[in-house]
Amino acid sequence: MKYIVVGLGSFGASLAAKLTEAGNEVIGIDTNMDRVDHYKEHISHTICMDATDEFTVAGLPLKDTDMVVVAIGEDKGASVMATALFKNLQVKRLISRSIDQLHEKVLHAIGVDEIVHPEEESAERWAKKLCLKGVVDSFELNDDFSIVEVSVPVKLHGKTIKDSNIREQYNLLVLTTIANTQERTIVGKVKFVTEVKGVANPNSVLNKDDLIVVYGANKDIKKFLKD
Repeated sequence: MKYIVVGLGSFGASLAAKLTEAGNEVIGIDTNMDRVDHYKEHISHTICMDATDEFTVAGLPLKDTDMVVVAIGEDKGASVMATALFKNLQVKRLISRSIDQLHEKVLHAIGVDEIVHPEEESAERWAKKLCLKGVVDSFELNDDFSIVEVSVPVKLHGKTIKDSNIREQYNLLVLTTIANTQERTIVGKVKFVTEVKGVANPNSVLNKDDLIVVYGANKDIKKFLKD
Protein backbone atom coordinates (compact mmCIF):
# COMPACT_ATOMS: atom_id res chain seq x y z
CA MET A 1 0.00 0.00 0.00
CA LYS A 2 0.98 3.64 -0.40
CA TYR A 3 0.95 6.10 2.49
CA ILE A 4 1.71 9.77 3.09
CA VAL A 5 2.69 10.66 6.65
CA VAL A 6 2.72 14.38 7.45
CA GLY A 7 4.89 15.36 10.41
CA LEU A 8 8.06 13.46 11.25
CA GLY A 9 8.10 13.98 15.00
CA SER A 10 8.66 10.93 17.22
CA PHE A 11 5.24 9.39 16.47
CA GLY A 12 5.02 10.24 12.77
CA ALA A 13 8.60 9.20 12.00
CA SER A 14 8.23 5.93 13.90
CA LEU A 15 4.93 5.15 12.14
CA ALA A 16 6.39 5.96 8.69
CA ALA A 17 9.48 3.83 9.36
CA LYS A 18 7.43 0.85 10.55
CA LEU A 19 5.09 1.08 7.55
CA THR A 20 8.16 1.14 5.30
CA GLU A 21 9.62 -1.88 7.12
CA ALA A 22 6.38 -3.75 6.43
CA GLY A 23 6.95 -3.34 2.69
CA ASN A 24 4.73 -0.33 2.01
CA GLU A 25 5.68 2.74 -0.03
CA VAL A 26 5.69 5.76 2.28
CA ILE A 27 6.20 9.47 1.68
CA GLY A 28 7.26 11.24 4.87
CA ILE A 29 6.72 15.02 4.93
CA ASP A 30 8.04 17.65 7.33
CA THR A 31 8.96 21.34 7.27
CA ASN A 32 12.17 20.60 9.20
CA MET A 33 14.99 19.71 6.81
CA ASP A 34 17.05 18.12 9.59
CA ARG A 35 14.24 15.62 10.27
CA VAL A 36 13.81 14.93 6.56
CA ASP A 37 17.53 14.17 6.20
CA HIS A 38 17.63 12.12 9.40
CA TYR A 39 14.87 9.72 8.33
CA LYS A 40 15.62 9.41 4.59
CA GLU A 41 17.34 6.05 5.17
CA HIS A 42 14.37 4.65 7.12
CA ILE A 43 11.39 5.90 5.07
CA SER A 44 10.77 5.16 1.37
CA HIS A 45 10.71 8.86 0.44
CA THR A 46 11.11 12.00 2.54
CA ILE A 47 10.19 15.51 1.40
CA CYS A 48 10.74 18.89 3.05
CA MET A 49 7.58 20.88 2.36
CA ASP A 50 4.71 22.81 3.94
CA ALA A 51 1.62 20.56 4.04
CA THR A 52 -0.62 23.61 4.51
CA ASP A 53 0.28 24.99 1.07
CA GLU A 54 -2.43 23.92 -1.36
CA PHE A 55 -0.33 24.31 -4.51
CA THR A 56 2.49 22.16 -3.12
CA VAL A 57 0.21 19.48 -1.66
CA ALA A 58 -1.75 19.22 -4.91
CA GLY A 59 1.50 18.11 -6.58
CA LEU A 60 1.69 14.97 -4.41
CA PRO A 61 0.54 11.63 -5.92
CA LEU A 62 -2.74 11.72 -3.99
CA LYS A 63 -4.76 9.62 -6.46
CA ASP A 64 -2.28 6.76 -6.06
CA THR A 65 -2.13 7.09 -2.26
CA ASP A 66 -4.23 4.70 -0.16
CA MET A 67 -3.99 6.67 3.07
CA VAL A 68 -2.82 10.02 4.44
CA VAL A 69 -1.86 10.32 8.12
CA VAL A 70 -1.52 13.85 9.51
CA ALA A 71 0.78 13.29 12.49
CA ILE A 72 1.67 16.91 13.26
CA GLY A 73 2.00 17.10 17.03
CA GLU A 74 3.17 20.60 17.93
CA ASP A 75 1.17 23.09 15.89
CA LYS A 76 -2.61 22.62 16.16
CA GLY A 77 -3.22 25.29 13.52
CA ALA A 78 -0.99 23.55 10.99
CA SER A 79 -2.58 20.21 11.86
CA VAL A 80 -6.12 21.52 11.24
CA MET A 81 -5.12 23.34 8.03
CA ALA A 82 -3.29 20.31 6.61
CA THR A 83 -6.15 17.97 7.55
CA ALA A 84 -8.74 20.26 5.94
CA LEU A 85 -6.60 20.58 2.81
CA PHE A 86 -6.22 16.81 2.34
CA LYS A 87 -9.95 16.38 3.02
CA ASN A 88 -10.81 18.96 0.35
CA LEU A 89 -8.52 17.16 -2.08
CA GLN A 90 -10.61 14.04 -1.44
CA VAL A 91 -7.90 11.56 -0.45
CA LYS A 92 -9.08 7.95 -0.16
CA ARG A 93 -8.63 7.68 3.61
CA LEU A 94 -7.58 10.40 6.07
CA ILE A 95 -6.33 9.85 9.62
CA SER A 96 -5.23 12.71 11.85
CA ARG A 97 -3.48 13.05 15.19
CA SER A 98 -5.38 14.68 18.06
CA ILE A 99 -3.51 16.89 20.53
CA ASP A 100 -6.37 17.64 22.94
CA GLN A 101 -10.15 17.36 23.27
CA LEU A 102 -10.97 20.58 21.43
CA HIS A 103 -8.59 19.68 18.62
CA GLU A 104 -10.31 16.30 18.32
CA LYS A 105 -13.73 17.96 18.00
CA VAL A 106 -12.44 20.16 15.19
CA LEU A 107 -10.95 17.15 13.37
CA HIS A 108 -14.27 15.30 13.67
CA ALA A 109 -16.04 18.36 12.24
CA ILE A 110 -13.67 18.34 9.26
CA GLY A 111 -14.63 14.71 8.66
CA VAL A 112 -11.46 12.68 9.18
CA ASP A 113 -11.90 8.91 8.98
CA GLU A 114 -10.09 8.14 12.24
CA ILE A 115 -8.32 9.94 15.10
CA VAL A 116 -4.89 8.99 16.47
CA HIS A 117 -4.01 9.45 20.16
CA PRO A 118 -0.20 8.93 20.34
CA GLU A 119 -0.13 9.42 24.11
CA GLU A 120 -2.32 6.32 24.45
CA GLU A 121 -1.45 4.33 21.32
CA SER A 122 1.99 3.46 20.01
CA ALA A 123 3.18 3.83 16.42
CA GLU A 124 3.84 0.08 16.54
CA ARG A 125 0.14 -0.65 17.14
CA TRP A 126 -0.98 1.77 14.47
CA ALA A 127 1.43 0.34 11.90
CA LYS A 128 -0.03 -3.14 12.47
CA LYS A 129 -3.57 -1.76 12.45
CA LEU A 130 -3.02 0.02 9.12
CA CYS A 131 -1.12 -2.81 7.42
CA LEU A 132 -3.35 -5.74 8.42
CA LYS A 133 -7.01 -5.59 7.46
CA GLY A 134 -9.25 -6.63 10.34
CA VAL A 135 -6.87 -5.74 13.20
CA VAL A 136 -8.61 -3.66 15.87
CA ASP A 137 -5.74 -3.51 18.35
CA SER A 138 -2.45 -5.27 18.98
CA PHE A 139 0.36 -5.82 21.45
CA GLU A 140 3.76 -6.76 20.04
CA LEU A 141 5.65 -9.14 22.33
CA ASN A 142 8.82 -9.01 20.20
CA ASP A 143 9.76 -8.74 16.51
CA ASP A 144 8.17 -12.12 15.71
CA PHE A 145 5.17 -12.64 18.00
CA SER A 146 2.09 -10.55 18.83
CA ILE A 147 -1.28 -10.62 20.54
CA VAL A 148 -3.91 -9.05 18.28
CA GLU A 149 -7.58 -8.20 18.57
CA VAL A 150 -9.29 -8.88 15.23
CA SER A 151 -12.77 -8.92 13.78
CA VAL A 152 -14.24 -12.39 13.35
CA PRO A 153 -14.11 -13.25 9.62
CA VAL A 154 -17.56 -13.71 8.09
CA LYS A 155 -16.62 -17.25 6.95
CA LEU A 156 -16.24 -18.30 10.62
CA HIS A 157 -19.62 -16.93 11.72
CA GLY A 158 -21.60 -19.55 13.68
CA LYS A 159 -18.66 -21.92 14.06
CA THR A 160 -17.09 -22.94 17.35
CA ILE A 161 -13.40 -22.22 17.94
CA LYS A 162 -12.75 -25.94 17.57
CA ASP A 163 -14.57 -26.16 14.23
CA SER A 164 -12.88 -23.01 12.91
CA ASN A 165 -9.51 -24.86 12.84
CA ILE A 166 -7.64 -21.63 13.63
CA ARG A 167 -5.09 -23.53 15.71
CA GLU A 168 -4.55 -26.33 13.20
CA GLN A 169 -4.64 -24.27 10.00
CA TYR A 170 -2.87 -21.09 11.14
CA ASN A 171 -1.00 -22.13 14.30
CA LEU A 172 -2.76 -19.37 16.28
CA LEU A 173 -4.10 -19.60 19.82
CA VAL A 174 -7.47 -17.94 20.53
CA LEU A 175 -7.18 -16.37 24.00
CA THR A 176 -10.66 -14.90 24.36
CA THR A 177 -13.69 -13.58 22.50
CA ILE A 178 -15.26 -10.15 22.86
CA ALA A 179 -18.96 -9.66 22.21
CA ASN A 180 -20.35 -6.38 20.87
CA THR A 181 -23.82 -5.79 22.27
CA GLN A 182 -26.30 -2.92 22.22
CA GLU A 183 -27.76 -1.28 25.31
CA ARG A 184 -30.25 1.53 25.74
CA THR A 185 -29.30 4.41 28.02
CA ILE A 186 -31.75 5.95 30.49
CA VAL A 187 -32.58 8.60 27.88
CA GLY A 188 -33.37 5.97 25.27
CA LYS A 189 -30.25 6.21 23.14
CA VAL A 190 -28.54 3.06 21.87
CA LYS A 191 -24.88 2.53 22.80
CA PHE A 192 -22.51 -0.30 21.94
CA VAL A 193 -20.94 -2.20 24.82
CA THR A 194 -18.07 -4.69 24.62
CA GLU A 195 -18.07 -7.74 26.88
CA VAL A 196 -14.97 -9.91 27.31
CA LYS A 197 -16.11 -13.52 27.53
CA GLY A 198 -13.19 -14.79 29.60
CA VAL A 199 -10.74 -17.54 28.64
CA ALA A 200 -11.84 -19.09 25.35
CA ASN A 201 -12.80 -22.74 25.20
CA PRO A 202 -13.16 -25.00 22.14
CA ASN A 203 -16.97 -24.77 22.26
CA SER A 204 -17.12 -20.93 22.22
CA VAL A 205 -19.23 -19.86 19.22
CA LEU A 206 -17.87 -17.14 16.94
CA ASN A 207 -20.12 -14.31 15.76
CA LYS A 208 -19.28 -12.12 12.75
CA ASP A 209 -20.00 -8.97 14.80
CA ASP A 210 -17.64 -10.00 17.60
CA LEU A 211 -13.88 -9.83 18.09
CA ILE A 212 -11.33 -12.51 18.92
CA VAL A 213 -7.98 -12.06 20.64
CA VAL A 214 -5.32 -14.35 19.19
CA TYR A 215 -1.67 -15.03 19.95
CA GLY A 216 0.90 -16.24 17.46
CA ALA A 217 3.72 -15.47 15.05
CA ASN A 218 3.29 -12.30 12.99
CA LYS A 219 3.63 -14.28 9.75
CA ASP A 220 0.78 -16.61 10.82
CA ILE A 221 -1.41 -13.68 11.86
CA LYS A 222 -0.86 -12.06 8.44
CA LYS A 223 -1.77 -15.33 6.69
CA PHE A 224 -4.98 -15.66 8.78
CA LEU A 225 -6.08 -12.10 7.98
CA LYS A 226 -5.18 -12.42 4.30
CA ASP A 227 -7.19 -15.61 3.91
